[in-house]
Amino acid sequence: MKNTKLRITWIIPNVFCYLMLFGLSIWTVANSEGLQEINRLSLYVIIMLLLFLVSVFASYRIRTWIKEGKI
Repeated sequence: MKNTKLRITWIIPNVFCYLMLFGLSIWTVANSEGLQEINRLSLYVIIMLLLFLVSVFASYRIRTWIKEGKI
């Protein structure tokens, strides 16, 4: 196990991205009618999709770095 502090430095923000995605998803579903009335639902869905893709890519990148022994 190499450099635990470096791993934690990369993993904690990634976990917060997933928590942010989870919270935004719940908020968007709870307020979907109001967002649809003001034509902002599609914007929030796009933001959720982008946040999901960033989170998954970061997880994949961290995993490959750990396997390569960089962190």
